[in-house]
Amino acid sequence: MPKGDIVLITFPFTDLSGTKLRPAVVLVDSPLDFTVSFITSQLQWQEPTDVLLVPDALNGLKKSSLIRTSKIATLDRKLAKGLLGQLSQIHQKDFDLKLKQLLQII
Repeated sequence: MPKGDIVLITFPFTDLSGTKLRPAVVLVDSPLDFTVSFITSQLQWQEPTDVLLVPDALNGLKKSSLIRTSKIATLDRKLAKGLLGQLSQIHQKDFDLKLKQLLQII
């Protein structure tokens, strides 16, 4: 799964009390695992480094959603349940910029 793919994945809660099936964007893919940022439809949680996505045929989302760049996890590839879609080039560039801001690279 290349960077920018949107996958359905069993994602852990931040307090590790459980998991939820949710979409996520692939950041890094390796043979055993991948690193992802989770996507939420809870727009009221928007932070300056989040990326707003509107549903379209390319991304496969059902609702307007946010890529939460601050919610990153490296997970076993076996947790992926399927491919929903992918980011457009415009959203990928915005996502890269927001990640740089979050990590204070720029």
